[in-house]
Amino acid sequence: MDGRSVEEPLDLVRLSLEEKVLVKMRGDRQLEGTLHAYDQHMNMVLSNVVETLATVDVDDETGEELVKTAKRVLPMLYVRGDGVILVAPPHRA
Repeated sequence: MDGRSVEEPLDLVRLSLEEKVLVKMRGDRQLEGTLHAYDQHMNMVLSNVVETLATVDVDDETGEELVKTAKRVLPMLYVRGDGVILVAPPHRA
């Protein structure tokens, strides 16, 4: 196997090392940052991370759903793999 071939799913993550990635997490969390390390459990180390947390509140009077998002920036983050749903290249606008 050469360094750029894909033979199993984790090879796609390996090809994203030192690249920006989008990580969708349980609990309506989304992380975008540079991937530095990972393991077979999808534990990861990311840097320059933007975390986005979406919350949905229901207005008691109208019953309307109000979606709020909160963002924070973290210089370095260890991500526990059991909360990871998806790892992908970031959205390109």
